[in-house]
Amino acid sequence: MTLPLSPLLRIGSYTLRQHLKGGKYPLVLMLEPLLRCNLACPGCGKIDYPDAILNQRLSYDDCMTAIDECGAPAVSIAGGEPLLHRDMPRIVKGYIAKKKFVILCTNALLLKKKIDDYAPSPFFTWSIHLDGDKGMHDHAVDQDGTYEVAIEAIELAKAKGFRVQVNCTVFDGADPDRLAGFFDEMEKREVEITISPGYSYERAADQEHFLTRERTRNFFRDVFRKGKGGKAWSFTNSPLFLDFLAGNQTYECTPWSMPLRTVFGWQKPCYLVGEGYVASFTELMEGTDWDQYGVGKYEKCSNCMVHCGFEGTAATDSIRNPMKMFGIGRKGVRTEGPFAPDIDLSKARPAEDVFSSHVERELARIKTADPASAKRVQQVA
Repeated sequence: MTLPLSPLLRIGSYTLRQHLKGGKYPLVLMLEPLLRCNLACPGCGKIDYPDAILNQRLSYDDCMTAIDECGAPAVSIAGGEPLLHRDMPRIVKGYIAKKKFVILCTNALLLKKKIDDYAPSPFFTWSIHLDGDKGMHDHAVDQDGTYEVAIEAIELAKAKGFRVQVNCTVFDGADPDRLAGFFDEMEKREVEITISPGYSYERAADQEHFLTRERTRNFFRDVFRKGKGGKAWSFTNSPLFLDFLAGNQTYECTPWSMPLRTVFGWQKPCYLVGEGYVASFTELMEGTDWDQYGVGKYEKCSNCMVHCGFEGTAATDSIRNPMKMFGIGRKGVRTEGPFAPDIDLSKARPAEDVFSSHVERELARIKTADPASAKRVQQVA
């Protein structure tokens, strides 16, 4: 990852200090200040809530409190579509004032209209959702024309002096040649790529087109093989995470490294698996039985290789084994030879169907807080 010097030094020094202290610590706050979106992607489970919940927003104060509670040096703001939040420019400015590195994720449909509400900063980057080339992306988001809008937004943002990256999620059935071609196109445009395999978390509407761990490892070897072990392209991901995707590292996830704050509260245990919500970051960290979650421990986690769970692991490994990280960065990801041993999945505890309980509680809370909305809540529940 090539960050401007000031945020790079702050993030690096924070990570080193926390590592020396020992214990669990967050790297990036994942913030979902709203769940409403102007797309309805089949792989997303964020937009099928009742309207009473989709109309909820985290306030500016909620967002500032979240970063103060967890202390992470960076925040990734997603949703839903964050540009629908009327206070988003103020929220971004508030984080930058705290010297937090802000990644504002967007599908770019509103970027041309909203871009002048923001200013370039070494502590700010646009992350444009782009799941491959035109055919791949428009299919993934289930709406024609979104690819051209995203490309236009990328060029506009770069012309105005903003740092820009793309956020690319890979689903089962993706073609390695086409994805490599998309990476080539982003490299020509001097745009970095955040890459992650999709994961069939329980609220996703489409459960059929997510990669298993075995297919993930083979797929990314095929892709990286076409780009000099990945060296042909510029990724925001760490070299060790890319090496993990190609099956060369045996990693357990660190779900606390990218904690999620959403309109329901702090999500247990991680960004993708929702097993309940708590009111504070302290309660999340101290009240979660972390040993109950993760690949090989919990059935829901079995196929997960997503960056929000494993980039933290890769970061810790890079501190412990810096020469390994530099070696992969210099030589590229290994795409031949045996895979690293994978985690045994046979003893994982069965999945629990608990995701709907927080919806019922939130609807009850909305009814109590706003009696006038009770009738509307009943209609959409």
